[in-house]
Amino acid sequence: QVQLVEFGGGLVQAGGSLRLSCVASGRPSTITTMAWFRQAPGKEREFLAAIRSVGQNTYYGDSVKGRFTISRRNAENSWYLQMNGLQPEDTAVYYCAAKIYTRIIQSALQDRDQYGTWGQGTQVTVSS
Repeated sequence: QVQLVEFGGGLVQAGGSLRLSCVASGRPSTITTMAWFRQAPGKEREFLAAIRSVGQNTYYGDSVKGRFTISRRNAENSWYLQMNGLQPEDTAVYYCAAKIYTRIIQSALQDRDQYGTWGQGTQVTVSS
């Protein structure tokens, strides 16, 4: 159906920035919603941001509002997460996720179970 691959993780100092990319292959035209999550050791997978395949609305988790920005380029079957002001507590494995065929209602965008397609994850480490 759809396969996702993340790029752009790495090691950065506190206060620095990183830009993550997610590239979709297979049948990317079936994607209705794209999102980013992260998971730190011993913690639940946390919603960060979402954007729909059409329109300009973006949605953010409370912990990243004002610091992270999600965007997409449909022509490149890609979406991105620009992360600014990174702190050690942002250290985690970051995952892109997609919902295909059907839409997710706004109130459910933060629910990881709504997304059926996931990338393999990319490590982001922020040093103090």
